[in-house]
Amino acid sequence: MAVSLKDIAERAGVSLATVSNVVNGYRPVGERTRQRVQQAVDELGYSPNLSARHLRRGRTGLIALAIPELNNPYFAELAEIAIREAAGLGYTLVMENTAADREAELLLLDGSRRHIIDGLIFSPVRIGRAEVLARTADSPLVLIGEGVHDVPHDHIAIDNVAASHAAIQHLVGIGRRRIAFIGAADGGDRQSAHLRLRGYREALAAAGLPYRPGLVAPTREFGRRDGEQAMRDLLALDEPPDAVFGYNDLVAIGALRALTEAGHRAPRDVAVIGIDDIEEGRFSNPTLTTIAPDKEAIGRLAVRRLVARIEGTQVTAPLTVQTPFRLICRESTSAGR
Repeated sequence: MAVSLKDIAERAGVSLATVSNVVNGYRPVGERTRQRVQQAVDELGYSPNLSARHLRRGRTGLIALAIPELNNPYFAELAEIAIREAAGLGYTLVMENTAADREAELLLLDGSRRHIIDGLIFSPVRIGRAEVLARTADSPLVLIGEGVHDVPHDHIAIDNVAASHAAIQHLVGIGRRRIAFIGAADGGDRQSAHLRLRGYREALAAAGLPYRPGLVAPTREFGRRDGEQAMRDLLALDEPPDAVFGYNDLVAIGALRALTEAGHRAPRDVAVIGIDDIEEGRFSNPTLTTIAPDKEAIGRLAVRRLVARIEGTQVTAPLTVQTPFRLICRESTSAGR
């Protein structure tokens, strides 16, 4: 027979209302009382019916995470964190892949699943501020990444300009002077690419190095093959680079492949650095130096803010948070490390 709240109340010696407040988080309960109720829950093996609880509150218990690239390991790792955090808060997280398509992003923003999900964590690429401001759906929205700024929604991202600064400063610090950038946005709608290019240019200027447009390689996408082809083009220059900063780790890993095929070695001939700290970079040959965003903080904070908005426990103004990042130095810029 299933354990009921009444069973827990009798075991803990408290009222049914007190058990309900503890289990459902309705009202604060004294710590000693909460511990007694929790002990009874554990002893009796009570498992709450989350679906029924959400339905009583007029919710589905589902939240969505919308990403532009399902095959990008960065988003896969971020999703794993968000799924775990949502489960801990009593919600089920479902994935939406927009494939960086404008129509798909618009549909998801204000149409698709609006009556199924309680809230949305969204990493947009092709839409901007105007589209978000025109949104008519009243479900909570949390934005991640650099696609949209200055909107009345919680926004969580890293400082892409500062992250690029850190990457270039590292390359300058190991003596590199002809530093290329692979992954400039070809088409003008990838905000994070523009910000990383801006950080690249500012860091060069701060180091007293000239900006060479020929060392900036635009790419249509941001995968391994894009990095590989761009690196081949850079190696064909009369004065090829002695270092490469990739828009992300996938681009940088592609560049490493092209270097190997051309008979070059990293970092002896060309040092390589990326951004994202995906697991693949820890097993590439050589292992990849990277700027590592705090994915744990991004995933957990995005879910917590969304759930707080859904449940009405977060009544403050929308929050913009820049999560930390750090440089992880590996073999592609530091031989022997």
